[in-house]
Amino acid sequence: MTRLVLKFGGTSVGDIERIKAVALRVKSEVDAGNEIAIVVSAMSGVTNRLIGYVNEIAPLYDAREYDIVVSSGEQITSGLLTIALQELGIPARSWQGWQIPVYTDDAHGKARIRSISGEEVIKSLQAGTVVVVPGFQGVGPDGSVSTLGRGGSDTSAVALAAALDADRCDIYTDVEGIYTADPRIVAKAHKLEKITHEEMLEMASVGAKVLQTRAVEIAMKHGVRLQVLSSFTNKPGTLVVDEDEVVEQEFVSGIAYSRDEAKITLVKVSDRPGVAARIFGPLADASVNVDMIVQNVSDDGKATDLTFTVTRSDLERAIETLNQNKNDLGYEDLRSDLNVVKISVIGVGMRSHAGVAQRMFKCLGDEGVNVQVISTSEIKVSVLIAEEFTERAVRALHTVYGLDAE
Repeated sequence: MTRLVLKFGGTSVGDIERIKAVALRVKSEVDAGNEIAIVVSAMSGVTNRLIGYVNEIAPLYDAREYDIVVSSGEQITSGLLTIALQELGIPARSWQGWQIPVYTDDAHGKARIRSISGEEVIKSLQAGTVVVVPGFQGVGPDGSVSTLGRGGSDTSAVALAAALDADRCDIYTDVEGIYTADPRIVAKAHKLEKITHEEMLEMASVGAKVLQTRAVEIAMKHGVRLQVLSSFTNKPGTLVVDEDEVVEQEFVSGIAYSRDEAKITLVKVSDRPGVAARIFGPLADASVNVDMIVQNVSDDGKATDLTFTVTRSDLERAIETLNQNKNDLGYEDLRSDLNVVKISVIGVGMRSHAGVAQRMFKCLGDEGVNVQVISTSEIKVSVLIAEEFTERAVRALHTVYGLDAE
C-alpha cells in the first residue's frame, strides 16, 4: 500500500465543479488501494479577498486576528472537499491545523513550522479514512491559529508528507510539471521527467513559481519525493528527487528568471575595513534580504562603488534605511533601478562541466545584452540585465545550452 499526500492549489479547487473533480481524482487513488492525505489551498481569489477585508477595517491590524480571518479560506475548502468525498462513498474527515497538530513559531502571518505530530493522522489513514487538511495554517505556542505566509500550503503538504513518512507528495497545480524554461516565453521549452531537489531549490529561489522555496527545502532535508503535475490532465508530471535517483545528469537543466529585482548602487563609499558590515547590518536589522553583490574599487583605493540587489517590495525600506545611516556609511550618492531582471542557468551537472559561465556570457554578448551583476553557486550562474532583454536572453540561453525541444 502506498501512502500519498496530495496537495491541491487554489486553481484546482477554484469552484464547486473543480472541487468535485478533485474528489473524483482522489477516489481513483483510493480505489487503487492507496492511503491518502490531502492538503488544500483556499479557492482562487478567496485569500486576497479576506486580506482585503482586513486592510479595509484596519491597515495596522492585529496579526493574531489577521491569521484567524485569512486561515478560514483553506478551512472552507477542506470542509467542502470532505463533503464531496463522502458523497462519493469515501470515508473522509477534515482536520484543522491545531487538531493534527501542526506546531509553529509565533510569527503571525509568516510562521515557520516547528514540528508536526502525525501519529493520530497515521491511525486514521490506516483505518481507511481519507484525511483532508487545510494548508497554510498551524497553531502557535500560545494555542492561537497561525499562518505560514504566501505559498504556505506547499510547505504544509511537504512537512505533512515528512511527518507521515509518505511515499510521495503530489503537488497538483495548473501546469503539467517543471519545464526547462517558462513556456510562455520559450516555445521550445519541454517538461522535465525528473529534477533534483537542489536544482528545484535554485529554480524556486530565482523566480520559478511552481513550488515554494520553503517547501523544497523541507523536501530536500527530509528526502521527500515530490511530483508536480496538473489537476486538469492525466499526464505524468515532473518528479523532484534526490540526486542519486537521476542516473545521467544534464549539465544544464533549465533557465529561470525573476522580475522581482531592484538594484541599488552606493557611489563612492569609503573603502575601509568593516564598511560592508556597516552597510548590510542595518539592512538585515530592517529585514531586507540582499541578493547579488558587486564591488568596484576606485583607482586611488580610497573609495568604492557597491552595487547589490533586493526584492522590489523591499526597495523603499532599503533606501530609507541606507539614507538614515548615510553619515555613518559615508557614501556620496545612492542610485536605484527597477528596470532589471535576474536570469539564471541551473544544473547539477555544472559540477563536472567546465565553461558553463563562459558560454553564458558569450551568448549574452552575441545578443547585445550587457551584464550588470554576476553571482554564482556550485550549480547556478545568475546575471542581472536590463529588463527589456528578458525574453531575448532566456530564448538565446535555452538554445545555446541545447535545451530546445526537438
